Amino acid sequence: MATQSPFSLLEGFLQSLPLPNIQPPAWAVDETQRRIVLLLNHILIQEKEATSRLARQKGRVVHMQWRLFAMTLIATPAGLLDRAPAEAKPDLTLAVTEESPLALAQAMLRGDKPAVRIEGDVQLAAEVNWLVDHVRWDLEEDLSRVIGDAPAHALGQGARSMASALRQFLGASAANGPAKAQT
Repeated sequence: MATQSPFSLLEGFLQSLPLPNIQPPAWAVDETQRRIVLLLNHILIQEKEATSRLARQKGRVVHMQWRLFAMTLIATPAGLLDRAPAEAKPDLTLAVTEESPLALAQAMLRGDKPAVRIEGDVQLAAEVNWLVDHVRWDLEEDLSRVIGDAPAHALGQGARSMASALRQFLGASAANGPAKAQT
């Protein structure tokens, strides 16, 4: 008898729940987007090539969307990002096509890029793709500024070990397909 993965069981359960389309309040969306822009700029400012590439795209607008979540950003002359004005027309639209949060999380844990529908400027899309491929947040370095080098390294090593084990588990369960129950 074949059994399903716990991930697919959980996903099926969550999709069958009669949850209303709950929208967060506008102020919460606004503050969350401001924090995301701050985080992105913190990451970008540590990579000179990223800021120089973005500076060449100054004034260009990118609209990103996944399900109900959307954000529109504009490249600044300093090579950073800011939230675009509401009336700004996007030069590039990126829409994540995977609807399932669990499938999206599994793909990201495997190190795969999610499937994205791209509409708009090809050069801007190439620059965004370069940023996605080459810019990484050095969380361990930031953490070391707060708690010191040795504890930050130990936490980073533990997180890498857990991520590796999780990737290995996801890779093994995907390669084996649905588990077979023994009779």
